[in-house]
Formats: sequence, structure tokens, C-alpha cells
Amino acid sequence: MKEFIKPIKPKLRLEFLSEEDVHRIHEAALTVMQEAGVRFPSPEALDILQAHGCEVDWETEVVKIPPSVVEKAMKTAPSSYTMAARDPAKDFVLDGEHCYLSTDGYGSEVYDLDSGRKRLSTKRDIYDSARLADRLEAIAFYYGPMISAEDVDPSVRPLHELHAALLGTSKHVQTETIISGKMAEYCVELASMVVGGKNKLRERPIFSVMQCTMDPLEHDRGALEASLVAARYGIPTGFMPVPMSCTTAPATMAGNLVVTLVDVLSALVLLQLAEPGAPVFFAAAPATIDLRTGTHAGGSPEDCIMGGAFSQICDYYDIPVSIGIMATGSKLPDWQAAVDNVMSTLAAVLACPDMLTGAGILAGSRVLSYQQVIMDCEIYSIVKKTVEGIEVNDETLAVSVIQKVGPGGNYLAERHTLRHLGDLWQPTVVDRTAYNEWEAAERAGAYEKATEMARDILTNHQPEPLEEGLIEEMDRLIRSVQEEVSKASR
Repeated sequence: MKEFIKPIKPKLRLEFLSEEDVHRIHEAALTVMQEAGVRFPSPEALDILQAHGCEVDWETEVVKIPPSVVEKAMKTAPSSYTMAARDPAKDFVLDGEHCYLSTDGYGSEVYDLDSGRKRLSTKRDIYDSARLADRLEAIAFYYGPMISAEDVDPSVRPLHELHAALLGTSKHVQTETIISGKMAEYCVELASMVVGGKNKLRERPIFSVMQCTMDPLEHDRGALEASLVAARYGIPTGFMPVPMSCTTAPATMAGNLVVTLVDVLSALVLLQLAEPGAPVFFAAAPATIDLRTGTHAGGSPEDCIMGGAFSQICDYYDIPVSIGIMATGSKLPDWQAAVDNVMSTLAAVLACPDMLTGAGILAGSRVLSYQQVIMDCEIYSIVKKTVEGIEVNDETLAVSVIQKVGPGGNYLAERHTLRHLGDLWQPTVVDRTAYNEWEAAERAGAYEKATEMARDILTNHQPEPLEEGLIEEMDRLIRSVQEEVSKASR
């Protein structure tokens, strides 16, 4: 059977925090939620929280959540569930033992594969980037979308973006742009068409929802209400804080982790109070400030450490987690991008988060590079080989073949060698050619090979098609929603 996705099952693990450290961060988060509170600017959310014993200030919209409510709510959250795909062969299970890589999102520009110039992204770019992800075995699911559909009406853009992603890949799709309850309903309707109805979608949710929090200690109304809709239909939902040390979080890493935990945990408590047992997941991309520019210092050592540490914190709750990785601050697929993305990926994987978000975006998640997607998949494959460690058994110890070959012998022609050739890591774009061959090939390196590979995929690969007539039905829904939104805005 063909292997469509290649998760990592890390044998090597690294503890970023002691058990006491994790417990103290948990207790600190409970203290903050109970004493400082979190702002929920949604009447629907405030009603739910008040009905379950939280102290609600309706004027400031700040909610103080007792520890007992937090602990009771989180006991109903499932620890494992399936992320379904259009093609069931591409389903994957969040089980706490495997790490699954996605693309990154949500940029607004793309390096054009033909001209190399940076330009605004379009709906077609979403479709193309989804096709690229569909073909790459390292990518388990399409996240984002990777870039925005800048060429469509912003009022219905999230629906167009989900539409393009579902057309471009038969893998699972995770969105981060559905930020109103009404738009969530439209997107559920669109996805239901693909699987054969809302009940089928509940059984096999082919898309999931990611939201961002308004760090520190605050949520967005649209994001909350969209997530409540998703939870109602059984759509897996998570919240990703991105608190930046010194600005939206304390300067210390421990303090940043407290803010990160409060911001995501408070949202998941709301969803479990509203829909007990709804599939939810933690997410986080805690960050640091660049002291020279005041901007996000993508790829900093602190980012790597905090990502791994937060994944370890989430093990305390036994709920799936997504950790933001890669997202280099480099403007090009260069040395800096490699350093940033290797370090953040390795640090995260050593803590074994369920989802790794994700590959292919430069300039701090602003610009899509098709080449970077390919090269990030190479990084992922290197990390995969590294953390899966060494298997020791009678076959791998190879005592009998060592005795057979003896002193001064050669193992190349042995059957044991042939059986294990596939165990050796082989590069896709990393250059290992001799110097004269490299010069003869006009000094082509990883970037040139990645360009060629991306161009080949986008020229030749077509995703599994939807059923006949379904595309027209989806188009009619989008036109209908566009008309409805246009009338409402007059």
C-alpha cells in the first residue's frame, strides 16, 4: 500500500521542563484566569461561561474562571481522534505518539515560481500550494491556507480559500481564516457537500479550524463564535497564541509560557463547556522580540525552547497539541532559513507534539516560497531520521553477517546489506555530488533542485478529483453567499 504521509515517531525525547516546572506553570495559569481574568468579547461566550459558574463583568467583558471550572471542563476533552481527509487513505490519528507536518500560513505574498519576483497571492496560488502539499509525503495536512486569496472579495474570502484548498488536495485541510460564526456556517456547508452531508462531516471532519488569540489575555469575538459553530458540528478546533516576550508577554520565557497557556486554555474551556467532548487541540507559537527592530524574531533560540516546553506542558492535560515551527524570519531560502527551521523543528519534535505547523513560508510567515516548501520537507526528513534513533535487535546487530564477512571483508554484496539499503537517509535536494559534477551542472544546489521539483509537481500533479457535478454545486454556494453578503452590506 502506498504511503501518502510520513509521520515522525520520535524515540529520542528531551525534557525542557521538570515535572515541578510544568505543575508551577499550570498553577500560575489557573491563578491568572481566576484573579486577572480573560476578556471574551462575545455575548454568546459570556452567557456560556456565566452559566457554568464563572464571574462575568459584562461591562469590560472580562471573565474570571475558577480552577474547578477549568479542570472539570478539560476532563471532557478527547485525548485522541482522527483528522479525516477527502481520501480516507490520508487520514491520520492524533495519538500523542506521532508528529505530523503541515504547511505554514497565512501569508499574503508569493515568490512567483516563473519570474522569481514577489507579488500578491491569489486564489490560484492556494490551489497550487495545496497541490504541492498533496504530492509531498512529508506533508500530512494542508494548513492555512498558505497565502490569502487577495483577488477575491474579502467578505467571502475564507469560503473561497477553503474551496481552493479542498480542490487542491485530498489530504486534511486546517483553516485559520474562518473568523465569524456566519462564515463558519458557510464553510461547514461547503465541506458537507464534499462528504455527503453534515452528519457525514461529523463522522469524518475533513477540515479543522485554527484560531489566533488576542494576546495577552484576550480573544476575538469572531474567532470565538466561529469556533463555537465548529465545535457544534464536531469540527476539530484549536487556538494558537503567539505572545511576544517584552510586548504581549513578559520578558521571561516562563512568564511567556504562562500567558500562552492562559490564552489557549481559556478558549478550550469555553468550547468544552459549550460542547462537552468536542475535539479540541492546544496550539502555540510563543515568540520573542527582536530588540533592534521591535518585530518578531522568528527562529530565535527562545522560540525553539518555548515551543518544545509548551508541547511538554500540554502532555499534562493529555490533549493534542500543534506547535508552530519553521516560519523563519529570513527573506530568502538561504542559510538563515535553514538554521531557523532546523532548530525549531528539532526542538519541537523532541517533545513530540501531534502537529507541526509548518513548512514553506518566509519573512516571518508572510511570503510563500514553493522552493522553501520542498526544502523544509528535506529538513523534516533529516529530523525524522535523527529522532527515530537506533533500532537494536538480532537483525540490526548483524552478528552473523559480521562473522561471515570477517576481517578486511566488504559488506556491499551481502543480502543483509540489500535488505537495509532503504534504511539509509537519502537526500532529495541536498547536494552530494563531486565538485567537478557540481561545476558541470552550473553549480546547481538545493534551491535549483527544489525549483525544478516544484515546477515538475505543479506541471504534472493533479489531486484526486471531486465527484462529477460537485464543483458546480460548490460554485453555486459561493455565488449565493456572495449575493447574500452583498445584500446585507447595502
